[in-house]
Amino acid sequence: MNQVSEKIQDVAASKTSAQITSPGSRLMSLDALRGFDMFWIVGAGSLVSAFDKIFNNAVTKFLSTQCKHVQWEGFHFEDLIFPLFIFIAGVSMTFSMDKAIARNGKTGAMIRLGRRCILLILLGIFYYGGLSNQWPGIRLTGVLQSIGLSCFIAGSLYIVFNQSPRVLVFFFLLLLTGYWALLTFVSFPDVRLNKDSLAKVTAQIGSKDPGKVAKSITGRVRGVYEEGYNLSNYVDYRFLPGKKLYGDGKYEAQGLLQTMTAASSCLLGILAGLWLRREKNSDMHKVLGLCTAGVVSVILGFVWGLQFPVVKKIWSSSFVLVAGGYSAILLGLFYYIVDIRKKQHWCLPFVWIGMNPITIYLAHNIISFPTLAARLAGGDLQRFLDVHIAKGSGSLLIAIVEVALTFLLVRFLYVRKIFIRL
Repeated sequence: MNQVSEKIQDVAASKTSAQITSPGSRLMSLDALRGFDMFWIVGAGSLVSAFDKIFNNAVTKFLSTQCKHVQWEGFHFEDLIFPLFIFIAGVSMTFSMDKAIARNGKTGAMIRLGRRCILLILLGIFYYGGLSNQWPGIRLTGVLQSIGLSCFIAGSLYIVFNQSPRVLVFFFLLLLTGYWALLTFVSFPDVRLNKDSLAKVTAQIGSKDPGKVAKSITGRVRGVYEEGYNLSNYVDYRFLPGKKLYGDGKYEAQGLLQTMTAASSCLLGILAGLWLRREKNSDMHKVLGLCTAGVVSVILGFVWGLQFPVVKKIWSSSFVLVAGGYSAILLGLFYYIVDIRKKQHWCLPFVWIGMNPITIYLAHNIISFPTLAARLAGGDLQRFLDVHIAKGSGSLLIAIVEVALTFLLVRFLYVRKIFIRL
């Protein structure tokens, strides 16, 4: 086990030290929870969708709906996956950064953190096509970039103030309320970022340049949170270069201002990690504290959402509280089951994924596991199952093969002691 432990490295400054990542160790729950989170990215949603095609009842429809992102305002289970990963990164950071500080000092730890941030940003650009497209067709923002930036901001604060949890709480609240204040009180040109509205303006001024469009609009608005009609989306439209994925290429779901609240999600994980490391707390006290704080956070988030809607695509402050609350509850449950009760065999497949999360994320982009699964179990075999067994059973088989291929890959890496270092 020591040989395995020595090869475990930080991922986005979130991979933990050997003491807490090896099966049977104190906080195996972190890798198990990270793997559970990634499991929904790499095929679990396809399984749920396939079951819905077969049974098509109220339960499967509900579960299938939960595995799809909310279009704008609201919250589904699918909307938890990304913030949960950042939350876990923050929890793990309380262990990995302390080790880096002890070994290299705060300056060395900061350099190490910055290097990983830059590498994640570059990997994110590669993930979305790299240099295969000509500028401005290159996407600069996305999941990996957001992880890198949010972990760098939160990690930098932890490196500087790791002995002052109250200061970290202050910065968490500052980021949340600061983002809310920006979107609520800062005005911007009164233009809706949709094709029809922009077409009228660009036709009048004879230019599609965002700067010229902004200058041509005399009216201003503030405190609105509609899709394509809020300060965060406007800032992306006006100042974010390169390819943008949403609003017909006008703004991003992981844009410029959202970095503030994504960092607050990571800080929330750091605070949860400090709570777990507090020696005065008994194990059950830690579990109850996480679950209680999680429930309170969810309630506060939805209450705040009455004024500042719960919206993942702009990572609203209320969304941070809702997602962070559910994340804390899941962490408490995993910690209780895996680390306190020592029920660990069931979660080993999740640990395999959790030890190489970025690797498997990139692999699904490069290899295309759904395509590979269709080659192995599609065609006539899929049609035979759909016709002679049950409608949708062919899709279920393909989904099972996709998940099986994923588990085979991560188990191979785990057994071979291959943990990709960033």
